[in-house]
Amino acid sequence: MIRVVLPFHLRRLASVDGEVELEVAPPVTQRSVLEALEARYPMLCGTIRDHDTHERRAFLRFFACEEDLTHESPDAPLPEAVATGKEPFMVIGAIAGGCSAGL
Repeated sequence: MIRVVLPFHLRRLASVDGEVELEVAPPVTQRSVLEALEARYPMLCGTIRDHDTHERRAFLRFFACEEDLTHESPDAPLPEAVATGKEPFMVIGAIAGGCSAGL
């Protein structure tokens, strides 16, 4: 089983608490995990990846084993610890903003 951690707003949309566990056939990649996630929770289609291009949405990032995998190929194998369920694949909501000087 692959463990997936979603940000609060996506957990709420999918009506899940905590981690999601998914069956994913090898090879375990970002693409295969996200396809399994969207198949099980169709309400998430278009929220993590664009409907047409399947590219990652701008304000989401992917992490596993304390590594930022956001810009890795979606078809690159995920770390063995993720593939075996020891570590989760994490979808994290990025925060944008800046400093407003003089306020």
